[in-house]
Amino acid sequence: MSRPLSKLLFKGISGFPAARSSKIVSGSFYQNGMRYSTSVPNDTDTHDDFKPANKFDGSGLSLKELVEQDVKDNPVMLYMKGVPEVPQCGFSSLAVRVLKQYDVPLSARNILEDPELKTAVKAFSHWPTFPQIFIKGEFIGGSDIILNMHQSGELKEKLKDIAVNQEKSA
Repeated sequence: MSRPLSKLLFKGISGFPAARSSKIVSGSFYQNGMRYSTSVPNDTDTHDDFKPANKFDGSGLSLKELVEQDVKDNPVMLYMKGVPEVPQCGFSSLAVRVLKQYDVPLSARNILEDPELKTAVKAFSHWPTFPQIFIKGEFIGGSDIILNMHQSGELKEKLKDIAVNQEKSA
C-alpha cells in the first residue's frame, strides 16, 4: 500500500509546473524554458558586452560626488533595485508605491546597473540595505521606515512642502 501511495505522491508533486520547469545547472538555472545566469560580474566566462559598466565614468564626478549631488538636487531621491516603473525587488516596489501616493517628484537610480554606485551609496548613508530614501537631503531609511512614517502621518508632514513647492514652480 505504501509503495503505490509514494508513487502517487511523487507523480502528484512532479505534475506541478514549478516542479517540472526548473533545474539548476552550474551557474545557471532554467525556468519555464528560459535560461537565467547567476554568474558574478568578474566571471571570465561572461562576455564584455554583458558585464556591468560604470555609466558615470564620463561625467567627471566621482561616485561619492554624484551621490551627494543627487541627494542635494532632488527633493525625494530613491536608490533602489530597478526603476520606479519596474522595481526589481519587493522592498523597492513598496517604497515606490508609498511615495507615489503623495504626488511628489521622485528621482531614482538603479543600483543594479553599477556595483560601484551601490557601494558609494552605502558609504554615503552608512546603511547596508536598499532601497535607500532621502528627503530634502536627509537620509530617511528603507521601505519599512517609509511605511511606518506613512502610517503615522509623519511622511505627509515631511513631504507637504515639496508638493507645494512643485505647484509654485509649475
